[in-house]
Amino acid sequence: MAALSLKLAARELRSGVRGFRIFLACLALGVAAIAAAGSTAEAFRQGLASQAREILGGDLSFGVDNRDFSPAERAAFDTLGVTTYTAAARAMAQASSGERRLISLRGVDTRFPLAGTVKLDGAASVAAALADHDGVAGAAVEPALLDRLHLKLGDRFQAGPITLTARAVLVSEPDGLSRGFALGPRVMVRGEVLERSGLLAPGGLSTRTVRIALPAGQDPRALGKATIARFPDAGLQARDRLDAAPGARRLIDQLEYFLGFIGLASLVAGGLGVAGAVSAYLATREPSIAVLKALGADGALIRNLYLVQIGLLATLGVAIGLVVGAVAPLILGQLAGSSLPIPALFAVYPWPLAKAGLFGLLAAAAFSLVPLARARRTPPSALFRRSLGGRIPLGLETLGAVLAGAGLAALAVVTAPTPLAAGIMIAGVAVSFGLLWALGLFAAWGAGRVRRLASGPAKLGLANLAGPRSAARTASPAIGLGVALLACVVLIQSALLAQVTSVAPRTAPAMVFTEIPGDQAAAFDAEVARAMGPPTPQTYLRMPFATGRISGLKGKPVDLDAIKPGQRWAFDNDIGLSLLAGEPTDGGLVAGQWWKPGYAGPPLLAINTEIADAAGLKIGDTVTLSILGRDIDARIAVLRKIEFGGFGPNFNLILDTKALEGAALRSVAIARLDKAREATLTRRLGASFPGVNVISVREQLDAAAALFDRLALAVRGAAAVAGLAGLLVLAGAIAAGARARAREAATLKVLGATRGQILAAYAIEYGAVGLIAGTAGVALGFAAAWPVVVKVFEASWSVDWGGVMALLAGAAGLSTAGGLLAAALALAQRPAPVLRAE
Repeated sequence: MAALSLKLAARELRSGVRGFRIFLACLALGVAAIAAAGSTAEAFRQGLASQAREILGGDLSFGVDNRDFSPAERAAFDTLGVTTYTAAARAMAQASSGERRLISLRGVDTRFPLAGTVKLDGAASVAAALADHDGVAGAAVEPALLDRLHLKLGDRFQAGPITLTARAVLVSEPDGLSRGFALGPRVMVRGEVLERSGLLAPGGLSTRTVRIALPAGQDPRALGKATIARFPDAGLQARDRLDAAPGARRLIDQLEYFLGFIGLASLVAGGLGVAGAVSAYLATREPSIAVLKALGADGALIRNLYLVQIGLLATLGVAIGLVVGAVAPLILGQLAGSSLPIPALFAVYPWPLAKAGLFGLLAAAAFSLVPLARARRTPPSALFRRSLGGRIPLGLETLGAVLAGAGLAALAVVTAPTPLAAGIMIAGVAVSFGLLWALGLFAAWGAGRVRRLASGPAKLGLANLAGPRSAARTASPAIGLGVALLACVVLIQSALLAQVTSVAPRTAPAMVFTEIPGDQAAAFDAEVARAMGPPTPQTYLRMPFATGRISGLKGKPVDLDAIKPGQRWAFDNDIGLSLLAGEPTDGGLVAGQWWKPGYAGPPLLAINTEIADAAGLKIGDTVTLSILGRDIDARIAVLRKIEFGGFGPNFNLILDTKALEGAALRSVAIARLDKAREATLTRRLGASFPGVNVISVREQLDAAAALFDRLALAVRGAAAVAGLAGLLVLAGAIAAGARARAREAATLKVLGATRGQILAAYAIEYGAVGLIAGTAGVALGFAAAWPVVVKVFEASWSVDWGGVMALLAGAAGLSTAGGLLAAALALAQRPAPVLRAE
C-alpha cells in the first residue's frame, strides 16, 4: 500500500504546486521570521563569546562603589594573576568659552588594557595620549565632548578641579560594552591624576575596578566565588569572562523571543491559510478520491496519498523559509558592517534553523491534518454531489493535529527565556484566535439577518458574507491577529515615547545636581535662586546624600538566599539614601506616619515598598544600615511608593536628620526650569561651583527618544510580518473560492447584473471583513498593550489615535482591494464556459 501511495502521489505532483502557493507562502513566511530572529540572536551571542575577554578587559573583575580597595583585597587580587586597576567618577568639563558638559572621567594604570586595544585618533598609544605636556595631564576624549565644548586636539579644558589637555580622540575601549551606559562623554586620564583630583574621596559617587588576567587553565567563576567568600562584608561585585556583558545577553534573549514570537504568531495566523489551501486543493481532487473509493481504495490509502504530498510540500515551504531566514542575517551583517553596538559573528547556525524548521513542520501538521481527515471520508457518491466538508471527524488525523498544536505551544514555552511569560503570550494568542474565529461566525450570522433590510449590491454583498464560503469565517481571524499584534506594538511604542517626550518632561526635573559640598549648601541654594527665581517645593529640592548597605533585618544579618534573585539589588550592594526633617511634598505615603520636624529620638526610616516587600518588612521592624563605617539600627516608620520619574525625594531609604547628625554629607538637588534658564544656571555654576556635577535630564530624554524611535521602527517592521500573514490568508480565501465566485458572477451576469454592481457587492463583503477584523484586532491590541505600559513599565497610558486609525483603514482598505480583485478575476471569465462546466 505504501508503494502505491507513493506512486499515486508522484503522479499527482507532476501537475505542479499551483494549488499550494498560499500554503508554501504562509509556511515560508513564519519559518523565515523565526529563523532570522534566532540566527541573528545567535550571531550576537557568538560575537559576545568570541570577544568575552576583551569585553570584560580580562578574565575576572571585581568592583566596589564609593571606596578604595583595601590592602588585603589588593594583595588577594595580585595572587590571582596580572592586574590592572581603574577608577571612575563624574565631573563637569568646562572649556574656556564657558561651555560645560557632564563627563564620565576614568583613570587607568600603565597595564591597561589587559585584553583588547584602546582605539585612538591623534596619538600613537594610550601612554602618549595621557602623558603630561607642559605640566598639564593629557586626556583621551570622546568626539561628543569635543563637539559640545568646541574643542580641538591640543586645547585645554577643566574637568572638575583638574586641568587637562585633549591629546587624542577616544574612538573605543575594549571593555566599553561591559561598563554599560554613561551619562556623559567618556574621558580617560592616568589613574594618579584622578586620585589627586579629590573626586574619589569618600562620600562621593565613584567606582573602582580591578581586572585580572588569569593563568591558563584557571576557572574564573570559581575564583570569583572564592574571593567573594574570603571578603564577605566587602561588597565586592564580581564578573568573569563567561558572562562579560549580562545586560546585553539578556537583551538579546528577550529580543530573540519577541521577534520569534511574532514569527510564531505569523505561523498561527497563516495556519488558516495552510488549512484553506489544503482544503481547496483536496476539494479539486474530490472526484479523483471518489473514483479511488469506488475502485476499492480504503481510507488509509487516501490518507497516505495526500499525506505524502502535503508532507513533501510542507518540507519545501519550510526549506524556503529556512533559506530566507539564514540569508537575512548575513545580509544584515553586510549592510551594518561595524556599526552594530554589539559584536556579531554572522554565519549559518544549525540550532536556530532546526528550531524554526520544527516550528514550521508542527504548524503544517496542526492545520493540514483536519482537512485531510475530511478528505479521507469522501464517499464514492461524491462523483454525483459535493460532500467534502462538514463536521470534523474524529480519528488518527485529528489526534495528530491536536498533538501537533500542543507540541507547537510546548516548543514555544520550552525555548523561551522566561517560560511563564511565554505561556501567558501563547495563551493570549490562543484566546485571541478563538475570539476572532467566534467573531467571524457571529459576523456571518449577523450579515444573514441584516441583508433582509438591504437591497441591490449591498444585499448581495451581505448574502455572500453570510454564506458558507464567507471570508468572515476564514480570513477574519488571521487578519484580526495580524492587526492585534501591530496595534499592540504601536500602542506600546506610542505610550512609552509619549512618556519620554511629553509626560516625563512635565513631571521630571529638568536638571539634577550632584556633589554639592555640605558646607556650601546654603550658598548653592542662593546661586540657584538668582538664576531661576525664588524656588518652591515644586521647582527646587535639595537633600543630603549618602550611600549605605542594608546589613541586617529584624536584628539578624541579611540572608540573601531568602530573597528572590531579582529583588536582591537593594541588599547586596550599596544604595543611595538621604535625610529629611519631616514629611516632604509628594512623599508617596503607603503606610505609617512621617516623623515631625525637630524629632530627636531613635533613628527612624522611610523605606521603598518594593524593598520592604522583598524582605517581608512592615511598620515597626528594625533595619540595620552600614553607613560611613558604622552600623545604625533604624525602625521603619514609613512605607512609601516612589515615582522615580517624578519630582520628589526619589531615594529608596530616608532617615530622620538626627540619625547622621554631625556627618559631613554632600547634597544632591533637582530643579524644574525652562531651557533658557537651564543654560544660564549651568554657566553660573561653572564659575561659582565648578565641582558640582550638572546633569541635564532634558538631554537624556531627547537621546532616549531618538534611540526609542530607531528601535520602534525595527520592531514595528517585524510585527508587520503577522499582518502579511493575514493578507496571505485573505489571498488564499480568494483563490480557494475562485471557482465558486466565477460561477456566481456568471449567474449574476446572465440575470442582468452590471459589472459595477458585482464589483460593489464584492467590495462590501470583503471591506466589511477587514473592518470587523481590524476593529477586533485593535481592541485586542489595547487589551494586550495596557498592562504592559501601566503595570510593567509603570508609564502613563496614552493612545496614538492616528496610528490606530491608520491600522483600521489599512485593514479595511486592503480587504476591500482583495474583494475587488476577486470580483475582477471572476468577471474576467465568460459566463457560457463557466456555466457549461457546471
